[in-house]
Amino acid sequence: MSLHIFGNRLKCLLRDKENVFWTMLFPILLAVFFNLALSNVNAGESFQAIKLAVVNNSSFHNDQALQTALDAAAAGEQKLFELTLTSQEQAEQLLTEQKVSAYLLVDEEPVLVVSKTGIRESIIKSFLDSYLQTTAAVNTILQNNPNNPALLFQSAGERQNYLAEVTGSAADPNNILIFFYSLIAMSCFYGGFWGMREVTDIQADISALAARINISPQHKLKAFLSSLTASYLIHFSELILLLLFLRYVLQIDFGAKSGYVVLTTALGSLAGIAYGAFISALVKKSENMKVAILIGTTMFGSFLAGMMIQDIKYLVSQKFPLLAYVNPINLLTDAFYSLYYYDTFSRYFLNITILGGMTIAFCLGTYVIVRRRKYASL
Repeated sequence: MSLHIFGNRLKCLLRDKENVFWTMLFPILLAVFFNLALSNVNAGESFQAIKLAVVNNSSFHNDQALQTALDAAAAGEQKLFELTLTSQEQAEQLLTEQKVSAYLLVDEEPVLVVSKTGIRESIIKSFLDSYLQTTAAVNTILQNNPNNPALLFQSAGERQNYLAEVTGSAADPNNILIFFYSLIAMSCFYGGFWGMREVTDIQADISALAARINISPQHKLKAFLSSLTASYLIHFSELILLLLFLRYVLQIDFGAKSGYVVLTTALGSLAGIAYGAFISALVKKSENMKVAILIGTTMFGSFLAGMMIQDIKYLVSQKFPLLAYVNPINLLTDAFYSLYYYDTFSRYFLNITILGGMTIAFCLGTYVIVRRRKYASL
C-alpha cells in the first residue's frame, strides 16, 4: 500500500508546474545570471603591471643602478612595472590623463610624482624607498670597506625571505564560489515548497483531498511518510540536475570532494523539506501567508549567507557569530566552501552536525503539531 501511495503521489507532484519551476528552473536561471555577472570578477582582481613613466634625461642615463633595477622590475611574465621613457612634458600629460600611475624624475636623487594616493602609487613608492635604502647602504659599505665590490653588488641584488606562507588548503581562493554555494543552499531550502504541500494535503480543514485522506483506513503516518519520500525524491533529483548544470555547463569548480558535495546536497534537501513542513504545520494562516514566510525567511537567510553581497557573510561571522550558526542556509553554504577550501573536515562536520540537529527539530516539531490536530467533523 505504501508503494502504491508513493507512486501515485509521485505522479501527482510532478504535475505541480509551479513548484517544479521554483525548485528547479528558477535556481538554474539564477545561476545563469550569476555566471554572466560574476564571470570576470576573479580576472579583474588579478594583478596588472603598474604603468610608470620615467623622464629620459641625462641624469637617468648616468644612473646605471636605477636603470638595472627598473629593467628587472619590468621584466618577466609577472612584471611589476610597465615602463614608458619620455620627456617631462609628456610624462606630465600622461599623468594628467591618468594613463600612468606616476612618473619618475631623476635629478640628484629620483623623485616620484603622483596625482593621487592609492595602492599602485604606494607600491611604486615602496619600490623607490627600497632602492634608495639599498644604494645608501652599498655606498656606506664601499666607503668603509672598498674590498670586493662585485660580491657586494651581488649580495645587494639578492633578497632573503624569512617568512613562510602557510595555507589551510591547496585550493586556490575563489571569491565567486560563495555566491554559487549560497545559491545551492537556497535551492535546498526551496524544497520547503514540497514539504509545505505535504502538510497542507493532510490538513482536513483546508481541502477536500486532505479530508478524504484523513478518513481513509491507511495509517496516517505511513501515508505521510510515503508522500514525503516522493517529494524528497523529486527535489533531490532537481538538485542533482542543478549541480550537473553548474559543474559541466557553467564550469563551477566544486573541488576534489564531489562525493561529499552530493551528500551535503542530499542533507540540505531533507532539511529544506523538513523546514517547509514545519512552517506549514506551525502557521495556522492561509497558504499564501505560509508561502510568504517560507520565501521571506529563505531569502533573508540567503542574504546573510552572502548570496547578494559576499562581505555580508564575513561580517555576520565576525560580529554576530551566533546568527551565523542558527542560519541553516549559512551552515550549508559554509559546509560547501569547507569541502572546497580546507583539507580537514572539522569545520564541515561542525556545520553538518548543527544542520542535522535543526532538521531533527523541524521533523519532531511537525510530528507533534500534526499529531495533536483534531477535527470535530469532516
